[in-house]
Amino acid sequence: MSSILTNNSAMSALSTLRNINNNLSSTQDRISSGLKVSSAKDNASYFSISKTMSAESGMNKSINEGLTLAKNSVSTARLGAETVTELATQFVDRLAFAQETGVDQDKIQKELDSLAAQMKTAIDQSSFNGENLLETAATGKTIISGASGAGGTTAVTKITLADVDLEAMHTAMAAIAIDNSTDEAGLKAALDAASAQLTVAVSAATDLGITEKAIETQQDFLSELTNRLDSGVGSIVDANMEEEAARLQSLQVQQQLSTQALSIANQAPQNILSLFR
Repeated sequence: MSSILTNNSAMSALSTLRNINNNLSSTQDRISSGLKVSSAKDNASYFSISKTMSAESGMNKSINEGLTLAKNSVSTARLGAETVTELATQFVDRLAFAQETGVDQDKIQKELDSLAAQMKTAIDQSSFNGENLLETAATGKTIISGASGAGGTTAVTKITLADVDLEAMHTAMAAIAIDNSTDEAGLKAALDAASAQLTVAVSAATDLGITEKAIETQQDFLSELTNRLDSGVGSIVDANMEEEAARLQSLQVQQQLSTQALSIANQAPQNILSLFR
């Protein structure tokens, strides 16, 4: 039934056009932002999941950056410990040579003093960003290597550095002294003491090397984990630009057709009036 008071065709066309315009606006928003879920109103579940995963990714990135600083500090200390080990090896070699009959012990002692001074220099210079892991004050250091949480509780994992105190080792080495009056027993005791401290230096370099490798392994893991999290977030919230572009073109055509349909529907009352002319 046709009516000049109620234009059902126009109302239907207007409703269709309104829906098309809403869809078109949403599509344009997704294209401009690159996101299909940009707020909780788009998809509350996906929004919550993506924000949680993004937070975990950001936390892993921050920890990884901290591990980079820690690795540089450990690497510097390892280099210093290896240098000290080389010098300590020479120290022991000179004391072993001093065991021979007819050797000038006073000259050997001068060499030992020089080697001890070089050890001290190597220890003091093994500092990165104001931190020296070879000093006594650095013992018992821990490095945060990861964090995970559920239900509002965060668990932190750490890498614990073995106690590396080459200052004490150097002090013990520097205290070793011989001269031309030192007897065979004294020379043997000096060699034994130096050999024991060499073991300390070797152990320090080894422990630091193990720690450095552990940090590198953890960094590789965190980098891969971060990539997986970022990829997961992208699959949840990123818009498919090819699909959105195709949808945009389709909606634009629908908008044009719907506008024409509304125009035609609005002409219906005029057509009715023409019957009475």
